[in-house]
Amino acid sequence: MSHFLCANHLHRWICFFLLALICGQAAAQNDKGLQRLTSIFPGYDNLTPSTSVPSVSQIMQGNNILGYVYQTREVVEIPAYSGKPVNLQIILDTKGTIKDAFVLEHHEPILLVGIPEQKLFDFAAAYQGINASQRVVVGRSTDPSSISVDAITGATVTVMVVNESIMRSAHKVAAKLGLIEQDLTGHKGRNRARIRAGQFTAASWNSLTGDGSIRRLHLTKGEVDKAFQGTEAEGIGEASPDAKDHTFIDLYYAYLNAPSIGQNLLGKNQFRWLKEELKPGEHAIAVLANGEYSFKGSGYVRGGIFDRVQIRQHGDLISFRDLDYQRLSDVYAEGMPDFREMAIFIVRPQYDFDPGTPWDLELLVRRQTGPVDGVFTSFSGSYQIPEALVERPPVEASTSEADEPVWISIWRNKSLQIGVVITSLAILMTILFLQDYFVRFPRLLHNIRRFYLIYTVVFLGWYTLGQLSIVNVLTFVHAVMQDFHWELFLIDPVIFILWTFTAATIVLWGRGVFCGWLCPFGALQELINEAARKFKVPQFDLPFGLHERLWAVKYIVLLALFGISLESMATAEKYAEVEPFKTSITLLFQREWWFVSYAALLLLINVFTRKFYCRYVCPLGAALAIPTKFRLFDWLKRRKECGNPCQLCAVECEIQAIHPDGRINANECHHCLDCQMTYHNDQKCPPLVLKQKRRRKKAASQDHEMIPVAQLDD
Repeated sequence: MSHFLCANHLHRWICFFLLALICGQAAAQNDKGLQRLTSIFPGYDNLTPSTSVPSVSQIMQGNNILGYVYQTREVVEIPAYSGKPVNLQIILDTKGTIKDAFVLEHHEPILLVGIPEQKLFDFAAAYQGINASQRVVVGRSTDPSSISVDAITGATVTVMVVNESIMRSAHKVAAKLGLIEQDLTGHKGRNRARIRAGQFTAASWNSLTGDGSIRRLHLTKGEVDKAFQGTEAEGIGEASPDAKDHTFIDLYYAYLNAPSIGQNLLGKNQFRWLKEELKPGEHAIAVLANGEYSFKGSGYVRGGIFDRVQIRQHGDLISFRDLDYQRLSDVYAEGMPDFREMAIFIVRPQYDFDPGTPWDLELLVRRQTGPVDGVFTSFSGSYQIPEALVERPPVEASTSEADEPVWISIWRNKSLQIGVVITSLAILMTILFLQDYFVRFPRLLHNIRRFYLIYTVVFLGWYTLGQLSIVNVLTFVHAVMQDFHWELFLIDPVIFILWTFTAATIVLWGRGVFCGWLCPFGALQELINEAARKFKVPQFDLPFGLHERLWAVKYIVLLALFGISLESMATAEKYAEVEPFKTSITLLFQREWWFVSYAALLLLINVFTRKFYCRYVCPLGAALAIPTKFRLFDWLKRRKECGNPCQLCAVECEIQAIHPDGRINANECHHCLDCQMTYHNDQKCPPLVLKQKRRRKKAASQDHEMIPVAQLDD
């Protein structure tokens, strides 16, 4: 009982700390922004909301407007490498010039481990003095009208997103405030073009390149060398004089939605497949190349962004993630040359892409100047679809559609994943509600559970990257503490659905449903340990007294992470690497050796002690255990004999969640239902076995009394 009371006190102290520290974090965040604002406009005395753009505040001195301040996440939501946006505070003057760009929050793993965070702050600071109407390119650009900013070596994807967040938001805000003449991101009033439906004319490769349907960007080694002149990379990796005219990359690109381009290039069947794949508002771009330089890049990994090729239209920078890429292997245009690399990239609806308006394809080239340093240069080629392939409605007939939130298009694009996840959760809910029926068939339930764990690891974890993390909990708490927006959580549909389901099941069953069925790393541990038991690997369980005290370790880890997050969310995410989830599930062990070694060590311990990490270390399990105290029902049945004298379930519980007195600790239970199978098994549960013996003995006694006396005499 004393241990039970201690656990209660621990939970109350955690809740107390969560509530007591909320105000401090919000104040610290506000102070940081105010300090930047004061340094730019020392004389300002008030901030008032803008009537034109509610998410923007006017910087006032008396009745005079000195400038404007806003946070990028209030204007644009552009996921970075982590899948979450980088939030910056942007200060504009009354002419639309950026006075300050400061990173308030990011979740980029590459900047949490290995690359100094100061480099990101310095990168954002480089935007001071740039007007919202100007074009900014990451790396050196061959376009003299654009402004170049240096990239961060090793974090190119992150800075591309930061560049897009700063400039797209600045364009949008400045245009709505009337600080610049044209809305470069919304294209307001523009006569939008539509592809002529069903129009197809057979054409050869020469015809398609001749009329501009397919455009070319050809770079020689000498041209690339010249672009790096005057930089730190000058002279590094330059071609010999004899090789200056050799091809560096010979790249072709085309807009595929138009039948006369797409069907000629892809063939009738492949073009029909592509049109079926494209959702409303989506556009397909083909990129094909020869030469020694790869437009895909050797460092590209699943879940990331292609950091060498992108599209720019009207100030919008369109980058491509792995889900926007389609492999292209077969092409059918007559007279077409062979290509070493081919790909199809999908432009999603949130970019408001206009196929009838000129756009540029940009190629980013990097040269190494040191072990971790490098210089970037961009090259661009323009594209304008032939006018005969589009139709433009009259200006008065065109309507400006409301901007669709980014999360809606993401949910639409992941409809198949969402359908599978919802179906699997419905199956799990059925098992849970009918658990008293399923536990009467142990072999069936064991097979169902084994299959579900495999699904959790392979599909939820490795495929959809649906591994919940303590970082999600901290992010939610901080969102509640600051300015809550559902869009921040809706950006990843699988994670959102899993969190919603987990919250519901905690109220009904406790943390065990997630930890025992839906955690990919937990499922991986369980499957490995089960295999180890099949091979007769000896198992080691700690004495219950020590085991019970080690439960507190995960709560201490949780408190430490939460305390760190109040000072710096980025630092907390760095220390959240105590979770091996990112290494083993999200990145499939493709990380530095020390991360892989840590995850492998935990899995090795799990071979001998089932779910060691889940029991004693996991801060996410601790966070879920706190609201478990308020669950509405106790679904796991017990008998008065449980614990006194029967200890069978306590001995068989593979994570030692049953106390010697027979109580099931819902904070530690993973809801595997093994104890319930024993509870209903009249061949195994000692109280039921005893009752069976008594019934048989009573039945035998009654049969004996009914035998006739004559037969007894015989």
